[in-house]
Amino acid sequence: MSGPTSPLKAVRGTRDLLPPETALWSRVESVARDVFARYGFGEIRTPIFEATELFARGVGEETDIVSKEMYTWEDRARAQSEKAQSLTLRPENTAGVVRAYIEHKLGERGDLQKLFYIGPQFRRERPQRGRYRQFWQIGVEVLGPVSSGAESPVRDAEVLEMLATLLDELGVKGWQLALNSVGSAEDRKRYSVALREALAPVKDRMCEDNQRRAETNPLRVLDSKDPGDQEIIDALPKIADFLDDSSREHFAAVRAALDACGVAYTVNPRLVRGLDYYTRTTFEFTVPDGSGLGTQNALLGGGRYDGLSEMLGGPKAPGIGFAIGEDRLILVLQEQAETDVEREVALRLDAYIAPIGAAQEPNALRLARDLRARGLRVDLGEGTWKARKHFDVAERRHARCILFLGENEVRDGTYSLKRLNSSSPLVQNFDNFDLVVQEIKRASASGS
Repeated sequence: MSGPTSPLKAVRGTRDLLPPETALWSRVESVARDVFARYGFGEIRTPIFEATELFARGVGEETDIVSKEMYTWEDRARAQSEKAQSLTLRPENTAGVVRAYIEHKLGERGDLQKLFYIGPQFRRERPQRGRYRQFWQIGVEVLGPVSSGAESPVRDAEVLEMLATLLDELGVKGWQLALNSVGSAEDRKRYSVALREALAPVKDRMCEDNQRRAETNPLRVLDSKDPGDQEIIDALPKIADFLDDSSREHFAAVRAALDACGVAYTVNPRLVRGLDYYTRTTFEFTVPDGSGLGTQNALLGGGRYDGLSEMLGGPKAPGIGFAIGEDRLILVLQEQAETDVEREVALRLDAYIAPIGAAQEPNALRLARDLRARGLRVDLGEGTWKARKHFDVAERRHARCILFLGENEVRDGTYSLKRLNSSSPLVQNFDNFDLVVQEIKRASASGS
């Protein structure tokens, strides 16, 4: 005889998001949507899986994402007329957005496309604080034909200024912006050659990952956070010495625009971001130590990708974008919060209805419906509960008021209301529904 079945749990590297924490997620996404709308962005929703080739070509076969972290499977043909296809859960969303831009011929409109997305991504990396195998990103992509102004450095600055606005409106404290330029594709090639030569005599002293990167993708070495390799990395050539005049002028114009609108930044010559599609401007926002992210304090990053559309078989469409790790952003907001305001807001009710006796439950439901129709947040208990349990539940839900509904109230069309967290022990009696609504709203507005 078999023993009891073990309960199933979420797969390692994934998690359930539950109330009241989801209220904070909803607020973050609402603020992001509002900010993006003010800057003229529209939402795009792409499939969560794509042809594996999209990421191999777009992100780069030698990147850690493609070589080690993707969830890929063979999608078997269901009929003789179909072919099997390699599919991958999206590890990032920029390639998918550019694929959609090409497929739907958005460039033929001639306009600049300003797009944002909010959704899950998937990478099989080692789970740790703030990093999951299914994680959420809030991202933006700005791209279009050259005639739309997509190459303009002012677009880089506008995206960065928008990010500064978003972080401020979300209440992220102490953020810092680091900038660099990785130049054109030709600049990167020259720099990669110089890096590979500089790494050749010292790579054997580096960690295993950096030894591999020194051969396959030397720019990724600069992203390494391995403390034992930092002295070697600091001595490597700087990409600024390999930029052509056009790239230098573009970067100078980005900095001038940021200076003009008062966005503070520092230039970090080691900031290269190792994905194959990045060109020219790259950037990263970090938060101070103690903000909940540990030593890995990068909150978000992005950059320009002027050649990505051509890499995917599309027309020339310069672009720039970023992705915020929403899981990490939530951690920062929770860590930096001075009070647990979000939890209280998530749980708070304007009113809790306590039916006195099971016979009053239908009437309590009708009253709840009428109050909710006035925009109030209302819940109700069960008529079999004793008064103490009604009070306990109402207090746990941070209800501002409790309404008692018994035979007398139903018969006379009256309402018995008590403010919770009030110094007054009195129950107020009303014979008018509108007056009850006004009193509940006053209680919610006053916080008592």
